[in-house]
Amino acid sequence: MNDPIPWNGGGLLDEVRRRSGTEPGACFQCHKCSTGCPAGPDMDFLPSQVLRLIHLGAEEEALGSRAIWLCASCEACTARCPMEIDVAGVMDALRIMAVDRRTALPDARGKRFNRCFLGSVRRHGRVYEMGMMAAYKLSTFDLFTDVGKVPRMLAQGKLAILPNRSGGVGQVREIFRRAEEEE
Repeated sequence: MNDPIPWNGGGLLDEVRRRSGTEPGACFQCHKCSTGCPAGPDMDFLPSQVLRLIHLGAEEEALGSRAIWLCASCEACTARCPMEIDVAGVMDALRIMAVDRRTALPDARGKRFNRCFLGSVRRHGRVYEMGMMAAYKLSTFDLFTDVGKVPRMLAQGKLAILPNRSGGVGQVREIFRRAEEEE
């Protein structure tokens, strides 16, 4: 007689629960997290679908998805969840798990974006959006796709022309140095 397949995602569900500090198994697929997600249209799996992958124990699909890397951690999903699941925390946990397991990023753009983001944090102690996006656009040769959004974002104070350095930039650089030593 065959052993039944665990309905609860087995080890994946347990690990995500432990790492995120929230209960992803409480999701009943209302999809409110997905309807409020600003990155949803660009994701391969919506947040509710990522939670379902966790329920099913589909580790390879969850950790290899573009969705976990496109998540902006804006917490719109978390705020909308009627079960009070920290969906953004789940996405963070999945990213950490993907890095720990050295899961390949689903596309080269994601890798370039991460490299530009981390480079900005390393230089300035925090992300300098204008510089990070300029570096990313140059690395992908996709210079004009979002250029129409820049004036409006500048007018609304969403982008700074000059970087605002963190007072703890030395501490941030030390964190990067130690991380490189560990690898």
